[in-house]
Amino acid sequence: MSMTKPFSVAIDGPSGAGKSTISKLLAKELGFIYVDTGALYRAIGYEVLNRGGKPNDSDFVEGILPEINLELKYIEDMQCVLINGEDVTGLIRTPEVSMAASSVSAIPAVRRFLFDLQRETAQKSDVIMDGRDIGTVVLPGADIKIFLTASVQDRAGRRYEELKLKGISTTYSDVLDDMTKRDYNDSNRAAAPLKAAENSIMVDTTGNTLEQSVEIIKGIIQKARNN
Repeated sequence: MSMTKPFSVAIDGPSGAGKSTISKLLAKELGFIYVDTGALYRAIGYEVLNRGGKPNDSDFVEGILPEINLELKYIEDMQCVLINGEDVTGLIRTPEVSMAASSVSAIPAVRRFLFDLQRETAQKSDVIMDGRDIGTVVLPGADIKIFLTASVQDRAGRRYEELKLKGISTTYSDVLDDMTKRDYNDSNRAAAPLKAAENSIMVDTTGNTLEQSVEIIKGIIQKARNN
């Protein structure tokens, strides 16, 4: 009996480029599993803050990793993140946790901790996985690699609107400042810095509607699967 190899799509790019939203919609339309790697790093950042630690304290962060049981579960078609059995999905999208995620993601032990979970999923199912280093480090053999970007002003505007809808009090100026800092941190860290894989397809979503961006990437994936 011949087994069809799972098809993998890696979507990388800076914070606020729309990776998670676009990937979720694509996965639903194409019948793929969506793996939100950013949520995994956010979960670690959240747990560090929850325990009173500093996200850039590598000794503290590495010390608590063996005590963290991190799971991705699909509940009513939604990916939920559980830490030691507790659903933290609704708690990991604040600006504070975003910055914590950026700090812990620079720690090599954290990246190793999450690496196996991400790869195992891709070996079992057709996946769309988004993050900062999916095409370069986590899934270097992905069938399609996309580097999704947009201007920092456009990305900050989207994130600001998203936070407002969630009732999180902030200003566009603060979101823009945080995003600029995060871009710098993600691109300049020693462990797996944010960069486009050599054979990735660049997609700039500046000025696009969500629907336009989804259609562009869906076309790229469908063309690759039909070849």
